[in-house]
Amino acid sequence: MALHPLIGVDEVPAVEPHLGRVGEVFTAFREQDSGCVSYGVQLLDGARWFVKEAVTARARESLERAWRFHRAVRHPAIVPQVHRIAVRGSWAVVMPWRDGEVLYRPSAQGPHERTSPGSAMARFRALPTASVLRAFDRVLDAHLAVAAAGHVAVDFYDGALMYDFGGDVAHLVDLDEYRPGPFVLEEDRLPGSQRFMAPEEFVRGATIDARTTVFTLGRAARVLLDAGDEERAWRGTPAQLAVVERATRTDPGDRFEDLHGFAAAWRAADAPRRG
Repeated sequence: MALHPLIGVDEVPAVEPHLGRVGEVFTAFREQDSGCVSYGVQLLDGARWFVKEAVTARARESLERAWRFHRAVRHPAIVPQVHRIAVRGSWAVVMPWRDGEVLYRPSAQGPHERTSPGSAMARFRALPTASVLRAFDRVLDAHLAVAAAGHVAVDFYDGALMYDFGGDVAHLVDLDEYRPGPFVLEEDRLPGSQRFMAPEEFVRGATIDARTTVFTLGRAARVLLDAGDEERAWRGTPAQLAVVERATRTDPGDRFEDLHGFAAAWRAADAPRRG
């Protein structure tokens, strides 16, 4: 039986020429601040895959961490890394292709990407509230799986959320900085979008744990369920907003103790709407 042209290959001298030989590269993402170059490729059998190559030392370290994370965590919402290929002392990882658009692309228009007409975030915010709630619930459920595996969220923001507008389903991508927790921060700050980060993520020596993930998910709910980008047009209920406010308190001890507590409170606040 012939080897699979991607998941059956352990090493290639260069990624893009190999992809061109085994299929068609139909999209490429070259200007990423992660230090990676990514490709969408359609193989000769019609199957579509996503291939992400580390082209800097920092990106290689990140992909190494991500590979360990994906070995530990599985959830239908999390697009898995199923194989990796050695490339000139670095790595490329292979993932199944998912239809959809990331809600924020930092390499595109900066903050305007969230508000410009026709952007993915603007169209997401224009969806019925029920669709937004379903998307967030899937994000929350995936993070319960992350917590169950003993990991914490690092560098989660709206750029890690992909939404398939045709299929009305959310996917999580680029969770490369997620790591086992709790841990003590040995740097001046963690990577990430300040808008989603807990105060302790900027303090060397701080403990990063489940309450940090609670903060991040609370911020995600606040951003996703607002009609605009100034957080003055909350689309959820007052009970849901109260849950968000507790989840995002400055002192970790004032938040929900863990993600299960946050999820239980959020879903209880949403129960009348669900009913």
